[in-house]
Amino acid sequence: MNNFKKIGMTALAASLVSTSVIAGELTVAGSAGINYETYSAADSNTTASDGTKAFSMGNQITFSGSGELDNGMTVALSFVLDQNDDSTSAGAAYTGGPFDGHSVTISSDAMGSLKYFGEGGDSAQNAVGDTAAGNIWDLWDGRDGANSKLKESNGGTNFTYTLPSMVDGLAVAASYQPAGANDESDTAYSLVYSGVEGLTVSYGAGSNDSPTGSTTNSDTSVVAIDYVYGPVTVAYSDHTHDSNTNTADQDTAAWKVSYTVSDAISISYAQEEMKSGTAGDEDAEYTRLSASYTSGGMTVSGNMSEMKNGTYTTAVAADEDYFGLSLSFAF
Repeated sequence: MNNFKKIGMTALAASLVSTSVIAGELTVAGSAGINYETYSAADSNTTASDGTKAFSMGNQITFSGSGELDNGMTVALSFVLDQNDDSTSAGAAYTGGPFDGHSVTISSDAMGSLKYFGEGGDSAQNAVGDTAAGNIWDLWDGRDGANSKLKESNGGTNFTYTLPSMVDGLAVAASYQPAGANDESDTAYSLVYSGVEGLTVSYGAGSNDSPTGSTTNSDTSVVAIDYVYGPVTVAYSDHTHDSNTNTADQDTAAWKVSYTVSDAISISYAQEEMKSGTAGDEDAEYTRLSASYTSGGMTVSGNMSEMKNGTYTTAVAADEDYFGLSLSFAF
């Protein structure tokens, strides 16, 4: 991320009991890069369309800034502009508003930090909820009837509180999603321990509750382990989504091995396996082989990924390959 320019403006400092105005500035940041991707389905008659190819570039910028109040508290503000992210119909830009994720954070060493997401926020569980493999399933989200979507606790518009440091190497956070129209409130929490050199252990749990009396209330938990030893990094995660409706259950196990060949070159191999809660369903499997090369502020990265049984069936249309290539610049 690179700063393009600073814009002087007025920022709002929010608290639970009062509101005041302070002078501040926002930094505008973005990234430069060109991306290419192609899908190749085993069945050329699938709706995913065999041989889909596309070029793209980064289309997101972030406005962020922070300042310290007279009482020693720090207030941070963030807004994200992301083209068409909020569109509710094809071809309609910003139908839901011009901003994607946006948040206000109030923090101090003594109290920790309280963050309010106006949109686009993760629950405390979601914040540690990416699979160890890096969410390979997301490459096919929407192309396979959304069967592969990783099920998690409810986020979006919420409050997240991160406790002040009490134990060296331990970070504790909790989130609260207020009840909305025809929906119950949701809570989540996470613990991340990094007190041993090279080792990070994470645990998160949260709820996704529907209206009172609904049979689709659910809870999600995740445990993840990441260990770095010299040039090798090994990661493992296990997600469990437990619903009142058995057919909505989901278990996802993932692992990844990365090797840093040199300061310029790195390679990795990763795998995810999703199990549905429906008896007789096949396990969906996702694999990825990736590599990157960095030289003089330019990074070239590519990956070959594969989906098998993406609709939890052995149908030919449930298998698809993906190839992606990216060129990014740091300046």
